[in-house]
Amino acid sequence: MKQLKLTLILSGLLLFISSCEKDEPKDPVIPNEEEVITTLTYTLTPSAGGTPIVFSFQDLDGDFGNQPTVSEDTLSSQTTYTGSIQLLNELESPAEDITLEVSAEANEHQFFFQSSTSDLSVSYNDADGNSNPVGIITTLTTTTTGASTLTITLKHKPNKGALGVKDGDITNAGGETDIEVTFNVVVQ
Repeated sequence: MKQLKLTLILSGLLLFISSCEKDEPKDPVIPNEEEVITTLTYTLTPSAGGTPIVFSFQDLDGDFGNQPTVSEDTLSSQTTYTGSIQLLNELESPAEDITLEVSAEANEHQFFFQSSTSDLSVSYNDADGNSNPVGIITTLTTTTTGASTLTITLKHKPNKGALGVKDGDITNAGGETDIEVTFNVVVQ
């Protein structure tokens, strides 16, 4: 009887100790932290040569502080521009170039360009490892004169296989918005 009690106590103790062991995940999930983007610069260089035109957005204190600083410029009609985007986190010193991270994670990012008129169009000149557009390098084309807006949106983990996304249609893109900026554009 004593031996049965001792066996039951030891069995219970072993069961208690083994149930208290911590289960470690086999493949720990490392979160991909969202990028802090304070500045977006869209530089447009006329394909025929000339001075680059720069559109920029800077918000150093986030959504709850001062208004962002926005710099806009005028484009020429009937002109093709090569565009390049640079993203910065200027809260770091020196400023961190987030464009490098977006480029390195191109499969998980895509810029979208929405114009309020058909007189201004943007096409992609770069692609990720799966031949899907990214949008760091673009071609912007103007036709007639007039006023327009150009909204630039960076999506993180968009559904690049969804209808129209490969062509720059943001409607079915999904994903999370890393930054969205709207510029007023005058074409003369």
